[in-house]
Amino acid sequence: MGLFNFHKNTFKHGVHPPEHKDETNGLAIRQFPFAPVIIIPMVMHIGAPSELVVREGQEVDRGQLLAKAGGYVSVPIHAPASGTIRKITNVPTISGKMVPGIYLEAFPFSSQEILEGEPIKLNSATPDEILHGIQHAGIVGLGGAAFPTHVKLKVPEGKNCEVLMINGIECEPYLTTDHRVMLEQAEDIFMGIKYLLKATGAKRAIIGIEANKQDAADHLKNMIPTDAPVSVSVVPVKYPQGSEKMLITSVLGHEVPSGGLPIDVNVVVVNVATTAEIGRLLPHGRGIQERVITITGSGVKKKGNYLIPVGTPLRFVLEQVGVDEHISEVYMGGPMMGVAVSNLDISIVKGTSGIVVFNEKEVKRSKKIFPCIKCGACVDACPISLIPSKMGVLAKFKAYDQMAEDYNLMDCFECGSCSYVCPSHIPLVQYFRLSKSIVRKRKAAKQTA
Repeated sequence: MGLFNFHKNTFKHGVHPPEHKDETNGLAIRQFPFAPVIIIPMVMHIGAPSELVVREGQEVDRGQLLAKAGGYVSVPIHAPASGTIRKITNVPTISGKMVPGIYLEAFPFSSQEILEGEPIKLNSATPDEILHGIQHAGIVGLGGAAFPTHVKLKVPEGKNCEVLMINGIECEPYLTTDHRVMLEQAEDIFMGIKYLLKATGAKRAIIGIEANKQDAADHLKNMIPTDAPVSVSVVPVKYPQGSEKMLITSVLGHEVPSGGLPIDVNVVVVNVATTAEIGRLLPHGRGIQERVITITGSGVKKKGNYLIPVGTPLRFVLEQVGVDEHISEVYMGGPMMGVAVSNLDISIVKGTSGIVVFNEKEVKRSKKIFPCIKCGACVDACPISLIPSKMGVLAKFKAYDQMAEDYNLMDCFECGSCSYVCPSHIPLVQYFRLSKSIVRKRKAAKQTA
């Protein structure tokens, strides 16, 4: 896949979209108000849905278990607020699907104190006990993937983790969530690193940060505990540097093989906000009830970084921050890898890293799709050296199996670089996302048969 670039500590290819981070990267994290009614879907992570353990009419305390893990690749869900379970029914999600969920009416005059649980003691806990504690806390990847963290941290038999990589890159335009976490929650980050080092068996940790966050890099360098084998590596600004495979190449010069995982090169990568949550929650035995989210974009009046309870309805969020009268699009996540929402009644979930609102002036709806002119711009942009132009043609003719077998479709991590540079406005990443879902369904059907 030719990822190496021997002239700089970065990967080959990639793009440089406008960053748009200046409006929020200097704004401290603020607590967001509790919505009168919180809507909590049971599907907010990759893997098996969570399974309800509460009933309608039941009063719950903030931090109380609402749903248990539905299996190993699953996590529980905890109450983001003290209140009453008003309804258990299907609720809308960003995918357009209705899934089982809870309508939780928050107590209007509650202090919203968080329940204390059974702490995971760093000095005495075994690696498996730490992994169990992470699962019990409901922690998933907060960079957007929402993959259960305890599964990611479990080093397979026969493998060895030498380096723990903490991902503080945050290359997605507009988003400054991780930036603020690094500036404001350094102690939690280093406590989380201690848990992660013990859980993975890694001998050292490296915090990767892009050069546009030099203040965060300097702050963390100054805060490194004297007994912690931790270093900070600053890499050039380039998208999608935040992909774990790209980060490993940039910092360590290793290439994760096609179809492989970071552990294949003896590395485990964890998002910096996820690390901070581990350091914040495990010492108290608590579950995750809220997360930091950047709310920004030309259509937002009160831009900022907010600590928002999981399950807060998107409509309530936009009402609180104020939006222009003529907003055109709302993205959950950033504009490169995020998803444009079609329903404002969906909720904030654990994987929501940002909300970006655009007004009508910024969104060009008249982009006509033209035939591929074979310019090669998408090939030059692809960070893992795929051939998006050829794959786009195959997707058009529904040759999905050929895309997977001959052109490494499943290696695509949907960064959107190819679509960003295409002069013909071909929605390549959307083609690949659909193609991958079809390939997965076909594979699952064969295994079932």
